Amino acid sequence: MTVHRVRGVVAFHETDASGRYHYTNAFKWVENAEHALYRSIGVPAARFPRRAVQAVFDRPLMEGDEYAVELEVEKLGTTSITYAWRILKGADVAVRGSHTVVHTDGSGTPSPVPDALRAALTGPGNAAP
Repeated sequence: MTVHRVRGVVAFHETDASGRYHYTNAFKWVENAEHALYRSIGVPAARFPRRAVQAVFDRPLMEGDEYAVELEVEKLGTTSITYAWRILKGADVAVRGSHTVVHTDGSGTPSPVPDALRAALTGPGNAAP
């Protein structure tokens, strides 16, 4: 998969009293990028609960700062996907991390990653993780 990239701007309500963004927003921005990826393929995002999440916060972002989220597949399993991601301010890395999701069926039981998503993540021109 090539890098899936989404841009944004730090909003006032995403900051704390210091004017810096609150760290929880990094996870929201990454989740929004992930959901945009699923929508672009036509896969319901609600079927991908989190299994693990980790992040390292390298530099702050302030209200009005433009950022980009870069999301790519680190590992594609039978029922799970591990994404590696970065949040950039210009060329500088502000946050880096990864998270693992598990695809579930309607009852919440792990089930195979949908074929359409697997094809999009490993299709022509994309290296299989």
